[in-house]
Amino acid sequence: MRLSRYFLPVLKETPAEAQIASHRLMLRAGMIKQQSAGIYSWLPLGFKVLKNIERIVHEEQQRAGHIPLLMPTLQSADLWRESGRYDAYGPEMLRIRDRHDRDMLFGPTNEEMITDIFRSYVKSYKDLPLTLYHIQWKFRDEVRPRFGVMRGREFLMKDGYNFDLTKEDALHAYNRHLVSYLRTYERMGLQAIPMRADSGPIGGDDTHEFLVLADTGESEVFYDSAVTDISLGKRDIDYDDVAQCQAVLEEFTSLYARTDETHDEAVFNQIPEERRRVARGIEVGQIFYFGTKYSEPMGATVQGPDGKQTPVHMGSHGIGVSRLLGAIIEASHDDKGIIWPEGVTPFHVGIVNLRQGDAEVDAACDALYKSFTALGLEPLYDDTDERAGGKFASMDLIGLPWRITVGPRGLKNGVVELTSRRTGESEEMTPEDAVARIAAIYADH
Repeated sequence: MRLSRYFLPVLKETPAEAQIASHRLMLRAGMIKQQSAGIYSWLPLGFKVLKNIERIVHEEQQRAGHIPLLMPTLQSADLWRESGRYDAYGPEMLRIRDRHDRDMLFGPTNEEMITDIFRSYVKSYKDLPLTLYHIQWKFRDEVRPRFGVMRGREFLMKDGYNFDLTKEDALHAYNRHLVSYLRTYERMGLQAIPMRADSGPIGGDDTHEFLVLADTGESEVFYDSAVTDISLGKRDIDYDDVAQCQAVLEEFTSLYARTDETHDEAVFNQIPEERRRVARGIEVGQIFYFGTKYSEPMGATVQGPDGKQTPVHMGSHGIGVSRLLGAIIEASHDDKGIIWPEGVTPFHVGIVNLRQGDAEVDAACDALYKSFTALGLEPLYDDTDERAGGKFASMDLIGLPWRITVGPRGLKNGVVELTSRRTGESEEMTPEDAVARIAAIYADH
């Protein structure tokens, strides 16, 4: 994309309403525009990152054997009355009446609707196990929306639901989700720690939150520093292997990691003092096992091997897709702007033309642009007449991981400058070597 043809409304000043880094930088980098309290338009740059995050979530869910669908945002209140949650959920639910005076709601979650879909079509234990998920916009009427996309009223969320014949099968689905979530976060350049948590209005006995460490996190967390050294890396995970998924859960949860809600000071003090950590964390996902909480009252049963009808065991699993974008920025920025991990960056590399209109420099930039495009990579080429300082400031603000600077002085020596946004280190090399270096970096993503 040529910057002269792109819509990127960068702000030079920090908006007064922005209290945390992600909100401030998303507004300044032209990624979002607030339309009303807690509700945002996603401008082109922000939308590109959002779609990259959504793509990774889809890929890892389907790698784990989960099946995508799409449910509506508006739901019938009758389904929620069946489960007993319509009156219990609270004022965060936006309740609506349509023109025929029927009670509706803007869905904050989908346990009731997915259970209705399941009971309509699945009748036998032979059709199990089954996990369905979707990525959809939700609405929760927060009393005080704040922090940009971190605590908005409208948000994009992945929610998945497993249906299993037995508790043991459902707990394997729980462990499978934990593994798939950890892989998802790692691909986004995040270190997310699973922590046992409170189930809240979803219900159930087993639940883990996934928290990313950041100074602006809403939760106080207590953890053993050794837990941040664990990585799934390139492990070959067999999601059908019960023992392997259980082993990953035990590996991550054997080391102390708790939110303030579940913190046990006595257990924490048993950790070697040099490994005890207290920090803030941002919740970016949660998984639940809640057994037959919804299947029993809503009649979601299957015929078991013994011929008898039995309610299925269920769980739900959420990832805050739009919230993740803010969490990534909170975990990866500096005083100049955003620092995107390669896995989610809106553009793979920035090309800065230091002398727009110079025939040799223009030709070199065009050649780089074409080379990257031919490799399936997407560059952002700053071909504007802005001064060099302004171009560098904008590139630093929007946070592309790599920048190639092209100027007449370097070209006389046959080189361009490749700069890492994360480290700030620069290296001179031929344009061909710069293309090859960037291509090799993204081959791993």
